[in-house]
Amino acid sequence: MKIEVKILAIVVALMFLPFWGVGGGLAFAQDDVEYRMELGAGVNATSYHGDFSNSLFKGMQPGGSILFRAIINPRSAVRINAMVSKLKGDVKRSDTVYPDIKEYSFSNMMGDLSVTYEYNFWPYGTGRDYRGARRFTPFISLGMGLTYVNSKNGKYDYEKGHEEGGEYVPQHSSSKTVLTGNVPIGVGIKYKIGDRTNLSFDYQMHVTFSDHLDGVDDPYRIPSTGLFKNTDCYSVFTLALTYSLSPKCSTCHKDR
Repeated sequence: MKIEVKILAIVVALMFLPFWGVGGGLAFAQDDVEYRMELGAGVNATSYHGDFSNSLFKGMQPGGSILFRAIINPRSAVRINAMVSKLKGDVKRSDTVYPDIKEYSFSNMMGDLSVTYEYNFWPYGTGRDYRGARRFTPFISLGMGLTYVNSKNGKYDYEKGHEEGGEYVPQHSSSKTVLTGNVPIGVGIKYKIGDRTNLSFDYQMHVTFSDHLDGVDDPYRIPSTGLFKNTDCYSVFTLALTYSLSPKCSTCHKDR
């Protein structure tokens, strides 16, 4: 896991490197309009992180999303994102050995609705709409979201099980619905392809409040305490294309 995190950090750094000096010191007449919002769609690659997987890249599942950005100013925006994907895992892919679980796998449909604040490292624009703006910028994001999972296997709670015939039997619930909150934390890049078209690529880690995304709670039979202790997470890579809407008055005072 540590090696994969280092690889991810290197990849992100290499993504930023070619553009590090692009757009600096260029001055253009401010003759393009600014826009209040963006609307678009994206493709996703989602990975589950929990009791049955500790890999950043293994078991990635495809997905899709639609997104809306409310532009506050060239340096910041609020993004609303709705995504559908899958969470998939197998005890055989985990480095952890569970005494009561020899065989277990899952493939659950997942939906995510999140609201995040995005901060651009540099003012984002064509350079003709806002003095000093650049077509390329890295950004960071933080927000809150809701996660819905359809757990096909139901829910197994190992903390509330019992011994039966010399084997431990977890408490099982036939309920398949998991609804929980999550905190998305991300980093990404944006590039303005045209005056109204935008391309973005970002990585977000969604830390949830539930240990039931995989259908299993506390496989070690040890009670968990704390908001994020022993909860499931998932990471999402998103490549999105958006279109700028609702132009501001071209003769109005530009945001500073």
